[in-house]
Amino acid sequence: MSEYILEMKGIKKSFPGVKALDDVSFKLRRGTVHALMGENGAGKSTLMKCLFGLYSPEEGEIIYEGRQVKIVNPFDALRKGISMVHQELQPIPERSIAENIFSGRYPTMLPGVVGHKKMNAETSVVLNKVGLDCDPELKLGTLSVSQMQLVEIARAVSVNARIVIMDEPTSSLTSGEVTKLFSIIDALRDDGVAIIYISHKMDEILRISDEVTILRDGKYIGTWPANELTTDLIITRMVGRQISNLYPAKENVPGDFVLEVDNYTSINPKSFREVSFKLRKGEILGVSGLVGAQRTELMEGIFGVRSTVDGTMTYKGETFKCSHPRYAIAHGIAMLTEDRRLTGIFSVLSVADNISIASLRKYQLFKLMLDRKRINSLVVDNISKLSIKTPSVKTLIQSLSGGNQQKVIVSRWLANEPDVFIMDEPTRGIDVGAKYEIYSIIGDLAKQGKSIIMISSEMEELIGVADRIMVMCDGKVTGFVEGEDMNEVKIMELATRFEIKEDKHA
Repeated sequence: MSEYILEMKGIKKSFPGVKALDDVSFKLRRGTVHALMGENGAGKSTLMKCLFGLYSPEEGEIIYEGRQVKIVNPFDALRKGISMVHQELQPIPERSIAENIFSGRYPTMLPGVVGHKKMNAETSVVLNKVGLDCDPELKLGTLSVSQMQLVEIARAVSVNARIVIMDEPTSSLTSGEVTKLFSIIDALRDDGVAIIYISHKMDEILRISDEVTILRDGKYIGTWPANELTTDLIITRMVGRQISNLYPAKENVPGDFVLEVDNYTSINPKSFREVSFKLRKGEILGVSGLVGAQRTELMEGIFGVRSTVDGTMTYKGETFKCSHPRYAIAHGIAMLTEDRRLTGIFSVLSVADNISIASLRKYQLFKLMLDRKRINSLVVDNISKLSIKTPSVKTLIQSLSGGNQQKVIVSRWLANEPDVFIMDEPTRGIDVGAKYEIYSIIGDLAKQGKSIIMISSEMEELIGVADRIMVMCDGKVTGFVEGEDMNEVKIMELATRFEIKEDKHA
């Protein structure tokens, strides 16, 4: 029996204007964790989608369990013992957790009759394995993004696969949930399961991997034992050059206060309450806290997506209550949402449509017509300014890398000329090179006098980018840190407290 459970040889795959995979090979040993790394657009996810039957490679062969196979679709992959945790969540929000986990393979009592009792019982077992304490009959749409991520992992584990592909599985998980996931991975490896692990988090790769394969621009660069690699070596081989700093220099100079949030309290008693803070012109204000701290919910309340029972905002001297996103937009406030795929991009529309869609009123002619020439000028200008990599303005946004999709969303809001940007996890699922570009865009906006509120689950990222950090716990602000106090120990101390600080404005 071969030591390799999987060999992919000479895989080629192209999309209109893009050669996604160019003669790529990949070998996977039994009972190992093999990290697949590269910048966004390097071809990692495309290669795995070829393995999982979502794409058909134009050339090359797949040898699985010693035999050449053709995987025609995901159900075929699952039948063969290959499962996948996707980078972009694909929930069915109106169905139960159990129905999501067993979608396409429901246990039946009689032909056409689903065995709900058996399905719920098996769901409880697999949820326990991933550390998620939820009723299997609960609607998936009621869960947080991190809980949905755990359900996706539970789905992959539930099929007793011999190969499990994990594409950015920790992008929405807390440190405790990550530790639990690594325990699951260790158990799977001990059982002889092979794991293909895609992540941009270097500490995870070095902590859990046995081998690392790196792709760049759709080409195979090499495979190395993980214990022979360092973070610097991985980054250099990923991007083809050395990156001396992970974060650009801070060149913005915060000015006077432009936004004051006073006593903001959600209509939901379990959400944010009595939150007050101030934001300066040209300031990057980081927002930190553990899952459940209500950071996203607070920002959605400020943007008018969620209802509040108390609190006001004062923006440039005008006090108002934001009851709908249109009021926030009218006052020059923009928001990049946490889930880029679900609430950020319009996946079936082009890059041009995604950039221009929020500012079409500016380009109306006689109410019923649009000035296409000016819209095209706007799109081309933004693609140039933000260095968006796309074959064409007509390319569907879903075919772009995560980093370029995020740039398109930033461009969409820039077209409205806002003064305040709320950015919720702006670098989630983005590689180290694209992250630097996003950081640079944030820094440039702040230099221009734009004010940024940036939520991130990565404390190192907030420390590297923000001028000041607001920390939340259990729906309340527990403190602010800046200067020498901006360190992980101080942030964690505040993130795990339940007593609100006396001075809410710091």
